Amino acid sequence: MATFSLAWKSLLNRRFTAMLTVVSIALSVTLLVGVERLRTEARTSFANTLSGTDLIVGARSGPVQLLLYTVFRIGDATNNISWKSYQEIAAHPKVAWSVPISLGDSHRGFRVLGTTTAYFDRYRYARDRQLVIAQGQRFADLYDAVIGAEVAEKLGYKIGDPIVVAHGASDVSFARHDDKPFRVVGILTRTGTPVDRTVHVSLEAIEAIHVDWQSGAPIAGVSISAEQTRAMDLTPKVITAALFGLKSKVATFQVQRFINEYPQEALSAILPGVALSQLWDLIGIAENALLIVSAFVVVVGLFGMLTTLLTSLNERRREMAILRSVGARPGHVFALIMGEAGFLTLFGVLLGLALLYLLLLAGQPIIESRFGIFITIDGLSPYEWILLVAVVGAGFLVGGIPSYRAYKLSLADGLSVRV
Repeated sequence: MATFSLAWKSLLNRRFTAMLTVVSIALSVTLLVGVERLRTEARTSFANTLSGTDLIVGARSGPVQLLLYTVFRIGDATNNISWKSYQEIAAHPKVAWSVPISLGDSHRGFRVLGTTTAYFDRYRYARDRQLVIAQGQRFADLYDAVIGAEVAEKLGYKIGDPIVVAHGASDVSFARHDDKPFRVVGILTRTGTPVDRTVHVSLEAIEAIHVDWQSGAPIAGVSISAEQTRAMDLTPKVITAALFGLKSKVATFQVQRFINEYPQEALSAILPGVALSQLWDLIGIAENALLIVSAFVVVVGLFGMLTTLLTSLNERRREMAILRSVGARPGHVFALIMGEAGFLTLFGVLLGLALLYLLLLAGQPIIESRFGIFITIDGLSPYEWILLVAVVGAGFLVGGIPSYRAYKLSLADGLSVRV
């Protein structure tokens, strides 16, 4: 205890240099654990881009491809689903609810999604969160549109503004449905999901803007006005995909097999969670790179501590010799330097954790509102504890280098005069 007390007083005597070393380690720990926390929460948020949905059904394709165009609005479907098939699957006794989805149009680079109002009730994200309309209301009229937060922000739209939908992904003049403009009636709260980049309209609206189109182009000599379409039967003939919720999780694989073996047309039913994990494995390499970078930052911080201790040791050679001359053993000198390294490392870790939680408290609402990643502020995970123990262990290991040098210094070397 006397040795550690001496080590503490020695650090107080060099408080400015010691504080700089502690701050360097603290920043390294904050970055290391912060990156790990963000990495974990980002993966969780990605996995919860769509939650509460048991099955996604679309035309026969791979799980990742089906997930990309239905959830992330990336790419296009290989085929459509007939409305009759959708209704038969939705009527399955083990299906609790269903939400049809129709894709294929866009507005100034943002995808247009045709669906029903059930979409706003059933779509869940980020641990079962429901979509919230920040301004306005859901679509009620045939030509109403509800837009995502990013669409409103990037294009500067507000309630009541008109928008024109284009056929396909490219917004060119000859592909626009200029004769049937929509009106913004609702703006969704930011979710950090593809919903933010989507224009939502009704399934009937998708049918209405295409009544005088065929094979992706207007029918020559045929022009049906927006008002005329209101009197027409706008029941969709086909849809792109559908989201399904089941009455029991136990029935998931049974219903999935029923859909995959559906005799009327080739369909695929995928589990969103499994497909999201597969997709993350493809694009999640960057998270490991971030963790490696933060680990190197910790190494740099520990080397800074090593430099500080070695520099101070050269300045304290006479101090070590005096300690030896008054009866201190080599082991006492070794413990003194190790005690200083231990204090620096432990205080650096504690300060780093305090700084991390302060940053999380301040940044949580900003990160959630801007990026849709909800950062939980709770205790350290087992893996984070392992990282901290590794940092402390590395700190003691680094401290062993100057401690060993001090241990080896001879009394005569310390008392001799250097010229």
